[in-house]
Amino acid sequence: MLHVTVKATYVITNMSSILQQIKRRRLALGLKQNDMMLRIGVSRQQYQRLESKGNPRLDTLELLAKGLNSELMLIPREKLRAVMAVLEQESLEPNKEHVALVEKSSRSAKEDIKKSLSDDPWQGLLGGD
Repeated sequence: MLHVTVKATYVITNMSSILQQIKRRRLALGLKQNDMMLRIGVSRQQYQRLESKGNPRLDTLELLAKGLNSELMLIPREKLRAVMAVLEQESLEPNKEHVALVEKSSRSAKEDIKKSLSDDPWQGLLGGD
């Protein structure tokens, strides 16, 4: 079963639902069909045709996913329920995990700056580093 990971999660069962998911993701990102030209290198007309009734090849789907900040996944049926539970949990608690990661990386970056400045107080003053 093919699954495109997006903020709102949908299980893919046929080509029309893949195309609907692509459109939903584009709209969720606030993108117009014309914006996809810069993201994946296809004209608005090509993208419109693809989104409405296309039958994209796998490499085209990968390109679309990349342009929509998403990933294509092949999920074994026996793992689908567990994957869907994780994705649903993330959509119920958006940014909870992300906030913790950002706070942690922010603390780490500040600690690294303090350490490096104590080792070399002249670091970065001349713009070389």
